[in-house]
Amino acid sequence: MTVNAIDDSQRKAARVAGLTCLFTMAIVVFANFAIHERLMVAGDAAATARNILAHETMFRINIACLLVYCIGIVVLLTALYVILKPVNRSLALLAALFRLVYGFTWIVIALNLFEALRLLSGADYMRVFELDRLQALARLSQATSFDVYYVGLLFYALASTLCSYLWFKSNYIPRVLAAWGVISSVFCVACTFVFIIFPGFARVVNLWWFDSPMAIFEIATSFWLLFRGLRPSGIAEPAVESL
Repeated sequence: MTVNAIDDSQRKAARVAGLTCLFTMAIVVFANFAIHERLMVAGDAAATARNILAHETMFRINIACLLVYCIGIVVLLTALYVILKPVNRSLALLAALFRLVYGFTWIVIALNLFEALRLLSGADYMRVFELDRLQALARLSQATSFDVYYVGLLFYALASTLCSYLWFKSNYIPRVLAAWGVISSVFCVACTFVFIIFPGFARVVNLWWFDSPMAIFEIATSFWLLFRGLRPSGIAEPAVESL
């Protein structure tokens, strides 16, 4: 029995994965909390519309950040596939596909924001609608992104569950960390699925708790990959018998 060796492509992919995960997480947090949340006024579509029109460039930067985030997701899933395919190619591919679906949901969110901007643009063909209706429709378009996010989160958590299992099996990262990834990801899958069926579940488990444990795992894993790299694999493969 021989132990699978880690090749240069995996080492490079580990650094790419660590850096990309941290960068994409930072940029989506910036887009949502430093820009989007500052422009939204809870329960007041008119005030929200005025904020968007007064800070249109900032609103467009928010959209651009989300598109950069989508690109980062594709880079991340590619890097993770390169790292984890020696462990189990089929599961690594399935995890990449789940993460790709999650990336598509963020494109939908970006398009929803473009739609809100179009509704508030004051174009001639919009004049058949009253201003308050346009403002309400623009706010509805943005509110739809909330539902889109939680649909996407389900797929992201499924991808994280598979990757965490492969991390645990491979021993590329500490197994305690990988076990936390499995537990937190399965928890996110369960919470998100229940929330989709029973929205009132958010009163039992706060929405922030759905993905926060999983985010902590991903941040910790990213720092490990950047500064410690991949550990020797614990997976054994049969030696080739000579005839």
